[in-house]
Amino acid sequence: MSGPDFVDTRPQDYEAPRLVDVMLLLEGTYPYVAGGVSSWVNQMIRGFPQLRFHIVFIGSREQDYGKPRYEVPDNVVAITHQYLFSDTLLPPPEELRGDAPTADLVDSLHVLLREGQDRDSRSELLRISLQAMRDKLDLKYFLHSQDSWSYIASQYEARCTDPSFVDYFWTVRTMHTPIWTLAALARELPPANVYHSVSTGYAGYLGAILSRMHDRPLVLSEHGIYTKERRIELFSSTWIHDNTPMLERTAGDAGYFRQLWIRLFESFGRMCYDSADPVVALYEANRMRQIADGADPVTTCCIPNGIDLQAYAAARALRPADPPPVMCLIGRVVPIKDVKTFIRAVRVARNRLPGIEGWIAGPQDEDPDYVRECRELAESLQLGEHLRFLGFQRTAELLPKVGLVVLSSISEGLPLVLLEGFAAGVPAVTTDVGSCRQLLLGLGPEDEALGAAGSLVGIADAQSLGVECAALLGDPVRWRAASASAMARVERYYTQELMFDLYRSVYQDALERSVARAAGAADEVGALATVLRGEPMPGTSDAADDTELFEALDLGGGVPAASPPDEA
Repeated sequence: MSGPDFVDTRPQDYEAPRLVDVMLLLEGTYPYVAGGVSSWVNQMIRGFPQLRFHIVFIGSREQDYGKPRYEVPDNVVAITHQYLFSDTLLPPPEELRGDAPTADLVDSLHVLLREGQDRDSRSELLRISLQAMRDKLDLKYFLHSQDSWSYIASQYEARCTDPSFVDYFWTVRTMHTPIWTLAALARELPPANVYHSVSTGYAGYLGAILSRMHDRPLVLSEHGIYTKERRIELFSSTWIHDNTPMLERTAGDAGYFRQLWIRLFESFGRMCYDSADPVVALYEANRMRQIADGADPVTTCCIPNGIDLQAYAAARALRPADPPPVMCLIGRVVPIKDVKTFIRAVRVARNRLPGIEGWIAGPQDEDPDYVRECRELAESLQLGEHLRFLGFQRTAELLPKVGLVVLSSISEGLPLVLLEGFAAGVPAVTTDVGSCRQLLLGLGPEDEALGAAGSLVGIADAQSLGVECAALLGDPVRWRAASASAMARVERYYTQELMFDLYRSVYQDALERSVARAAGAADEVGALATVLRGEPMPGTSDAADDTELFEALDLGGGVPAASPPDEA
């Protein structure tokens, strides 16, 4: 895949005549993983060609990723890769004793972590730990010193409820090593005017470090709630051991090591929320979740995804009058998408409407074991050629051939694939997760009056999912009404132009605050987020001042460049 020349892998090689406008902090997404968040990132970069972006890609190991799935635009002036679990990052073993002051510091940092539950305490923890990691509390101390071993052993004896010290030891090492890696990366990266993370987690923690280090604004855009999604993945993971005897376990207990990982990601999330302004959610329920997880309500707001309708005009024109008998899951073949429930639903739907086919369109390289299990399930259900694994597909070319977009996910944000389907006139049947209810049935009287763009079912309910798909595909009148509702909803509430207008204000506000901070001025916390929530600014008597603020926030540049249709 061709693309512009950009600096690769190590950030210290990057030299620019001026600061980049926006440094995008991306964890396991663009440009190596297609669909979902990656397609949104691609859309945003292309939508603001007047801004210069530096991408920081944070991944697990280099061998876990293939070639880029997207052509990188010219306004991406640098890409830095950081693989958190690469053995090449580890310092060579050496015998170290440590020293008493550093050991005391380690203990005090953990006390502050456990007992400091307010924003000021977390800020102090971040400040002290960053300084310590540049001094004697470096990665070599953590991995190889006698003091570190002694501290880990004492914490195991005092706190661990799992009987395996070996598993505890390696869990602690694996969890903590990226903290040093990201701190070192932050020191090497060139500064930017604005930092923009698309999740909390590792990327969000890096954003908090960079924002503090350079005193520049951090913007956070969460598509899903990272801590919630990691919790789901951790509960279903098989690589985390639970050595507690079966008769000693409590129903619903995640196990000690899973709880350790969950607490780590919760801590990363709170530090990112503390540093970011605005904290953007895709819809109101997720904004409330962000607040519950520690975000300051005044910094939170919602900006829904938007679709380039013109990119799907040809797909809409090819839409047949009657529904094609195809129910299609568009997404990665991974457990969080619950593809197995979709496969079972295809069996249910075919029992009711024999002509139905099930298609699975999306990458299959992320979890090969799960893909194998899905194929074995399809075989056991004797679906044969009526269940097809299509792999990576261009959605604009795929959508005219399907009758329904189906999501069987156990967690979603505001799925772009539903909006893409709506733009092409394809209704949907989904689980009642994320913003799917809002997309299918509407939010508020005016939106609800547009009608239902499909049906909702419960999580892991293959019977209901199959029944609803068969009912909608078997009723052309109802299907055409759902198709009309889908097109009307996406045209009114979820266009690319609306999303770009709001993010134009976010970027301009952040760039202006970056300049003001460099001159020594302090931010007015949550000012733009308050406007984006539709609330009056503090000290204003009406919405007039807010309107003036919006008018002042104009990046210029005319209509943003259209994004090419995404691939599934």
